[in-house]
Amino acid sequence: MKFYISSAYLNTHEIVEIAKAADDLGYDGIGIPDHIVNLETLSTPYPYTKDGQRRWQPFTPWPDPWVLVGALAQVTTRLRFVTTVYIPAMRNPYATAKAIGTAACLADGRVELGVGVGWCADEFALMEQQFEDRGKRTDEMLELMAALWSPGWTEFDGRFYRTPRLEMEPTPPPIPVYVGGLSEIALRRAARHDGWIGDLIKTDRAIEAANRLRALRAENGLSMDDFTILTPLTDAFTVADYQRAADAGITGILTMPWMFYAGPDATLAEKVDGMRRFRKDLLLDE
Repeated sequence: MKFYISSAYLNTHEIVEIAKAADDLGYDGIGIPDHIVNLETLSTPYPYTKDGQRRWQPFTPWPDPWVLVGALAQVTTRLRFVTTVYIPAMRNPYATAKAIGTAACLADGRVELGVGVGWCADEFALMEQQFEDRGKRTDEMLELMAALWSPGWTEFDGRFYRTPRLEMEPTPPPIPVYVGGLSEIALRRAARHDGWIGDLIKTDRAIEAANRLRALRAENGLSMDDFTILTPLTDAFTVADYQRAADAGITGILTMPWMFYAGPDATLAEKVDGMRRFRKDLLLDE
């Protein structure tokens, strides 16, 4: 099983030091969340908490994922970078493909694109993108971006995007696509791609998702070989807990190890110490 550090809500400069430590300590990757802005007032409640309140406080940093990856790639050698999750349908597909492709080149193929369709209609409106058709546009954008990332000339004639003959350089190394979401349509979208990313979730629910993904892959004649299931687990703390998840097909864990030792107000030094202690406690370096 692989272990990724979540960089959610961290100070932007602190993320650089966390990534360097994660690289040195042997972690597999770092997760980078995505929001362009944080609106003071929303027309719809946040969907991932019971009371509809956001998990973060105003003025929490949300650095641009691809600028951040470009920087982190220069101070690490093996750490992988996954977005948790990026919202393509909120952007122009050509500018998006250019930014992701450039980051993937700078990271020497260590980029993993985690995507979602988005929940914040207000943010879509601010970006002048339609909210209602975001799922279908996400599917088409992923197809278009794959074409733009291929060498040679590209033409594309889709429902939403029509592309004249063009080329986009630099051509990046392969970029695996992981899809977030627990709905049936989200799981079906993930099964067509390279992996699935979970949100804060209990192990039993993650195993249910893994089983459904296995069935959907089988329907399409696809195996689970090289298919990634990457998620935080809210009730996994011990070697046995993570072994149970691995046995069920969960291939990677997103975690903030310092939360187990120093809590949410940990200093940078305490965060790094927590990362070190976590690996020791889980026998990851044996």
